[in-house]
Amino acid sequence: MLQQQGEVQVRAGVEADLPALTDLYNHYIRETSITFDLEPFTPEQRRPWLHSHPQDGPHRLLVAQETTERMKNPHNGPSPVPSIGTAAPGSGATDGALLAYATSSAFRPKAAYAPSVEVTVYCAPHAAGRGIGTLLYQALFEALADEDVHRAYAGITQPNEASVRLHTRFGFRHLGTYTEVGRKFGRYWDVAWYQKDLS
Repeated sequence: MLQQQGEVQVRAGVEADLPALTDLYNHYIRETSITFDLEPFTPEQRRPWLHSHPQDGPHRLLVAQETTERMKNPHNGPSPVPSIGTAAPGSGATDGALLAYATSSAFRPKAAYAPSVEVTVYCAPHAAGRGIGTLLYQALFEALADEDVHRAYAGITQPNEASVRLHTRFGFRHLGTYTEVGRKFGRYWDVAWYQKDLS
């Protein structure tokens, strides 16, 4: 899967993206209540998460990456200095800054939950407000249309108006709120749960 819009390319995440994906997620661990992880990860610690999202099936990892001149014109030859996220030929990763990622993951480990997924999107701080989350979710839900997925769920730490707007735009509806369900930065946080019907 490869989609391009303007200066942004959307594709499946690959092993070579792991350092950049880890850095992006660690920002949200250190600086925000959006995730309830408390300690930053190393790329090696994050590898099982990456491998739990293959390039097909209901559990996907899509990345949005800035396109470079070489990506726009492959006749320019290889980039002289590989950037983070550059992979060997044929691996799927290309030069250009990783801007964001979206995932559909197992909702719960018990087998009967298999037709349900939990979705999320994380944008690099400098990429927020550019419509990249929308681009990623469009690609993600197009990919899930051919899978045996009945419902998508999103847990949104409150307050987070931008995330609520994004999910509402994609047809999610608010189901309820877990109050003071997580503690981070010395205070308790609520998580609002949203559902999208996929079949």
